[in-house]
Amino acid sequence: MKKFKLLFIGILSMSTIYGQEISDVLRYSQNEIHGTARFRAMSGAFGALGGDMSAVSLNPAGSVVFSQSHASVTGSVVGTDNTTNYFSNYSNSEESKFQINQGGAAFIFRNNNRSSDWTKFALSFNYERTNNHNSSWNARGLNTDGDQDFSNSVASYFYDYADGKRLDEISALPDESITRAYREIGDLYGHAHQQAFLGYESYILDPEFDEDDNTTYFANVGPGSFNHNYTYIAAGYNSKMSFNLATQYKNILSLGLNLNSHFLSYDRTTILLEDNSNIGSTITNIDFRNNLWTRGTGFSFQLGAIVKVTPEFRAGIVYDSPTWYSIDEETSQSVTTVEETDSNSFTTVINPGIVNVYPRYNLQSPGRITGSLAYIIAKRGLISFDYSNTNYSKTQLSPTYDDFFADQNEVMRNTFANASTYRFGAEYKIKQISLRGGYRFEESPYANKTTVGDLTGFSFGLGCNFGSMRIDLAYDQAERSSQNSLYNLNFGTPPSANVNTKNQNFTFTLAFNI
Repeated sequence: MKKFKLLFIGILSMSTIYGQEISDVLRYSQNEIHGTARFRAMSGAFGALGGDMSAVSLNPAGSVVFSQSHASVTGSVVGTDNTTNYFSNYSNSEESKFQINQGGAAFIFRNNNRSSDWTKFALSFNYERTNNHNSSWNARGLNTDGDQDFSNSVASYFYDYADGKRLDEISALPDESITRAYREIGDLYGHAHQQAFLGYESYILDPEFDEDDNTTYFANVGPGSFNHNYTYIAAGYNSKMSFNLATQYKNILSLGLNLNSHFLSYDRTTILLEDNSNIGSTITNIDFRNNLWTRGTGFSFQLGAIVKVTPEFRAGIVYDSPTWYSIDEETSQSVTTVEETDSNSFTTVINPGIVNVYPRYNLQSPGRITGSLAYIIAKRGLISFDYSNTNYSKTQLSPTYDDFFADQNEVMRNTFANASTYRFGAEYKIKQISLRGGYRFEESPYANKTTVGDLTGFSFGLGCNFGSMRIDLAYDQAERSSQNSLYNLNFGTPPSANVNTKNQNFTFTLAFNI
């Protein structure tokens, strides 16, 4: 398959070459609860506790809480259950996968100088998956929203991009191959013109006048109802490697710093099959396919503190800086149509066989503040609470001198919102056995609270302490709903499917002193 870079002519034309969406930006900016079984069993409410490798990833002051050097490795069976509702037609998809999602060690150094108030130092590192992108769902149903026009047809997507563009800028030259035309249109004009090209060459669109300077088009699809069969398949993850330094003052105050390297991998395939028998339609079937490959690296830092207010009561605070990502994206696409006439049926396949390689761009995800409280119950148990706040409207794409990114940043400022997260956790020890449970609630990052809904989750688990080694098990579940567009429009509202996602995870951790 051929690859080419979408070049641009001047800064202003850059707004035509990007295909990335703000839903993807949000996906890359969010973190889920992953890591050790103990951490997950208590729903991640560890900001004032420490003494766990995932707690170190949350609050860098937590590493110096270890009484001696410590290491852990964690594996999880990650399951995703999606229930989709599209025009009252329900479908369900499930998948599960085993993965190693955490591994790290903390090295504790005691200060032998008894005259010093700084009693301990810690140096640690920890690798952790922070988000899982593996998911698939299918939306099937009869879309009846377009009685007056074809706005509920994918034809509106191609019309939206073609409207106002010259015919000679979205069509192949005589004897020019589809591959060459698609590539050169991308080189000269960018992503938007390529979409219009697909619509014109597949006969979804026709020009009002067959002249080079024509800029008006009509669709060969009549108004009415459309059968849709949409498939979404995604794979990937966010992860980070944390390098940690921490110290303890008079066994009362712990301070820590994390320097984090972030890694992003996301692959997505979407397939939209549409058919209709509407009056006035000559195009009766459309098969539109898109692929996206995303890779990125980033950097962030964390500053944290844990204060032992009394022997039983502790408080913690963490500042998470924004994460600064550098992201590369590639796309490919194809469209197939069936044209019906009075006596014949014609199939047109427009498959350029081209991978579009987009210019690298930058993403700055929002920072976060977390406050935590914990109460130790006579060395037999504990209860803990974390509260964090993230202003997703601060998410930013760059270079900001690009008109497209400036527009997207303004959209995100108006679309995203300030979101709070609440986490509760508890642990009770019976000799060598520890029983754990937790609950969490995360507000929607969207101002409308419906594009992505609130998240609720619970967890429980147990651990067995063998002295120098500990085995922990956990189960956690989280659920939220979302509205997912089948395609994007510059104007108007595209059809969307309601997806309720339930994540269920079984986690096992082997932890030991070193």
